[in-house]
Amino acid sequence: MRELIVDLGERSYPIYFGEGLLHQAAQFFTKRGITSKSPIMIVTDSSVAPHYLSVLEAALQSGGYRTVSYIVPSGEKSKSLSQLEEIVTVALEAGLDRSSTVVALGGGVVGDLAGFVAASYMRGIKFVQVPTTILAHDSSVGGKVGVNHALAKNIIGAFHQPEMVLYDLNTLRTLPAREVASGLAEMIKHGLIWDAEFVAWIDGHVQHLLVLEPESLSYGLYKGCSVKASVVAEDERENDLRAILNLGHTIGHALEAVSGYNELLHGEAIAIGMVGSALIAKHLGFDASIHEETKRIFTKFGLPTSIPPHLNVEQIMDAMMHDKKFKEGSMVFVVPTAIGQVEIMKDISAELVRQVVIELKEEI
Repeated sequence: MRELIVDLGERSYPIYFGEGLLHQAAQFFTKRGITSKSPIMIVTDSSVAPHYLSVLEAALQSGGYRTVSYIVPSGEKSKSLSQLEEIVTVALEAGLDRSSTVVALGGGVVGDLAGFVAASYMRGIKFVQVPTTILAHDSSVGGKVGVNHALAKNIIGAFHQPEMVLYDLNTLRTLPAREVASGLAEMIKHGLIWDAEFVAWIDGHVQHLLVLEPESLSYGLYKGCSVKASVVAEDERENDLRAILNLGHTIGHALEAVSGYNELLHGEAIAIGMVGSALIAKHLGFDASIHEETKRIFTKFGLPTSIPPHLNVEQIMDAMMHDKKFKEGSMVFVVPTAIGQVEIMKDISAELVRQVVIELKEEI
């Protein structure tokens, strides 16, 4: 088992990586001081529940914990205020109190939604992340929680740190190949913003990662989480440095919104967005190899590097205007200045972004 500490002073918490951790959940909960006197609510989705909900419930109940569960439909559309309200209703009916804990069992959607339930219920109760996707190695770390609005992704939310992240690598075995590749897009992102050597390691282990070879997967997830933990430790509430984690997300979030959150997986959308950010870098005079290398590595993983031709340029631009990264008439973009290095640029013109969006529709 690997352990990583997200260093946030009194809000610090561990991330545990290993195989079979789900069966030992009660021990980890007790170790973290989570009380068994108040009920625990497990939030999961319709894809994850058949595989792992009963396992987690049994593990916790064997340690004396009382559990109630709520299953949301699988997919991005469950990150909504209507689902939030339904979960809170069940929590109230089950008697959750200020000492209760919400457990997110699933991918990024479940983590964001359940975390926001915990952040808002009785003005904030504890929660635990139990990620079951590769993508969630990014979203489960750092305390960003929330739901979507029809006009913008993640526009309603909070910062609410988990008590711990329990990452049972065995849960990744049931992921479809497309979900695996999508999740690895965030791992690549962590290298692109911070660590060129990690990008080179990923490039050399493409097949190992795609088939979930245990040692490569464990190292890659640990390394990716380490990058995010370092960034979050320096800037917990995204006042400055943490914004680099948004590489590819400005365009990516817009593509998700315009396509109705059901055509592109998150990792696929941000892969296109990262290629777009590299195109912006090229237009700004940075080395053209940044764009070439970014596109090459995503192509190796079978990830898209161009915008689906039926998506409308102006609708994509409109969606970006609703993004939190649009400020004072100019667009804020995380732009790669080299592989493993990025810069937050706050005055990227909308015209340049429109040109890049057009080019992304023409990418082959």
